[in-house]
Amino acid sequence: MLFALIAPSQRATLKKRKLLHQTQQIIPGDEKMELYLPLLQGKKVAVFANQTSVIKGSHIVDTLVKKGVDVVVIFGPEHGFRGTADAGEHVLDGIDSKTGIPVISLYGDHKKPTKDDLKGVDVILFDIQDVGVRFYTYISSLQYLMEAALDQNKPLIILDRPNPNGFYIDGPVLDTAFRSFVGMQPVPIVYGMTIGEYALMLYGEKWLQLNTYNEQKKKLITVISCKNYTHDSKYALPVNPSPNLREMQSIYLYPSLCFFEGTVISEGRGTSTPFQVFGHPDLPHRLYSFTPLPNEGAKSSKCFYKKCYGWILSGSEKEVLDLLDKKIQLQYLIKAYQQFPGKDSFFLKNNFFNKLAGNDRLMRQIKEGVTESEIRKSWNPALDSFKVVRKKYLLYKDFENKK
Repeated sequence: MLFALIAPSQRATLKKRKLLHQTQQIIPGDEKMELYLPLLQGKKVAVFANQTSVIKGSHIVDTLVKKGVDVVVIFGPEHGFRGTADAGEHVLDGIDSKTGIPVISLYGDHKKPTKDDLKGVDVILFDIQDVGVRFYTYISSLQYLMEAALDQNKPLIILDRPNPNGFYIDGPVLDTAFRSFVGMQPVPIVYGMTIGEYALMLYGEKWLQLNTYNEQKKKLITVISCKNYTHDSKYALPVNPSPNLREMQSIYLYPSLCFFEGTVISEGRGTSTPFQVFGHPDLPHRLYSFTPLPNEGAKSSKCFYKKCYGWILSGSEKEVLDLLDKKIQLQYLIKAYQQFPGKDSFFLKNNFFNKLAGNDRLMRQIKEGVTESEIRKSWNPALDSFKVVRKKYLLYKDFENKK
């Protein structure tokens, strides 16, 4: 059988195992408060955060307020400050009910902070748990935040966090002709960097849209690094990074299964295992079946209330990692396309698939029946060039390339 299966009754055991798998020795940047609290004292502070911005069980905004830091505004990314909005859902500004601090959505009417948004702000603190995948939009929000901060000469402190997919590099490098909010820079889908390293690369490669580049601008960026992290680390996230990435298995599978967002195939939104199942009502009925239904984080999506037929990829974290073998697995996309009866309607007409892929070549290759190995070979020249660029900005020991 192509895919690993697991009974739903085993889910509770796996969730317990996830907690046991948590790497205790790794200390994210936000826990090193002695390094950045002195930079905030007596300043008016803006915080870019969401539900992952937690220090030992307490939200960073709550922690800072208790320590007397003057947080004057909160910025929130896709899914919102509390992390409950759907993917792509327009998020409104508001007031944080717990602290009374204004919240400005950077996934609503605008994605880059304006001069008015930063008026009266002395320093900006960024603390978001990323998953290390190009089309996961937190790195796009980071870019816009950096551009606004540096052009307005505001110091930006980035509290680095481990990358749960930081132990490999794979996928097509984005062709900038296909630039969008789900891919803004010429990096592969899995780029093997923490968000702090990525920020340094944005500046160092002059990929930011800035009025000027100079040493003074560079000094405005401070990265508070993680302790005991390397790119060989396997780090289980203590908080779900978004509503449909609820288990580490989904986070590991996300780079391979997110392609389905650009097709008519359900990627499992509206089920208890998003990004672990995929299917469609028109696929062969002998396959695994599931029915997507509305839930928090998936209020509207493809195939709701329709019985879908497809596949489930599941198992322990180790089993999923072994299945993926440090690669984006194109076999899932190829298999679904081969068995889907309406080839002309498989890819959405809005070309979202090409934005996810970062090119229009992958869609053509799938349609033409190019093998997975040949597709992967076509990625290599750009991947090799990216790896040279990436090395310049690493803050942590790199993973061992054993192949």
